[in-house]
Amino acid sequence: MKLLTRSIIASACLGLAACSQPAETPLNGAWTVDGAESHFSFVTVKAGAIAEAHSFGSVTGSVSADGAAQIDIDLDTVETNIDIRNERMREFLFETDSFPTATVTAQLDPSVFAQLGVGESVTQPVTATLNLHGVENDVDAELSVTRIGPDKVLVATTEPIIINADSFDLGDGVEKLRELAGLPGITPQVPVAFSLVFTR
Repeated sequence: MKLLTRSIIASACLGLAACSQPAETPLNGAWTVDGAESHFSFVTVKAGAIAEAHSFGSVTGSVSADGAAQIDIDLDTVETNIDIRNERMREFLFETDSFPTATVTAQLDPSVFAQLGVGESVTQPVTATLNLHGVENDVDAELSVTRIGPDKVLVATTEPIIINADSFDLGDGVEKLRELAGLPGITPQVPVAFSLVFTR
């Protein structure tokens, strides 16, 4: 489930990149994630057929002038709409006492978005590094970047990003959740989607 976090974070970084332009471009400046206008969600599938949507309540991040981007997801803010399931995910899946945050970093090319005007958008592939549950892996995503105002950029996934729990040593946690819930199975592949707004 957490894997989806990485994809999300990767896309967020791209959006920030759009905002970090050379001094002579209209997107020049420091950009940060607007948590109130951003949304990050993932879907889990249990018993082979029951899909449920979840989200994280806190995503922060920034992009520097040279295109260095970092996005942080507070894993303690996971929201599944069931209190006991939130607690179990924090304790047994994400193990937030030891790994409270998922972090995505990327080096972006500001020149790609230098001519992006208000109301214009561009679709770009991005590769980012996701640090989740003590494991680092590269994550690829395709993102739609739209400049929605002079000081705002919206970054969203063009299609769900599939994250595999086993790639981040989350397989044991998924199995523990399955046992506690008395389920025949929980699918380890998780689709992740997000829309992140960055402001200058």
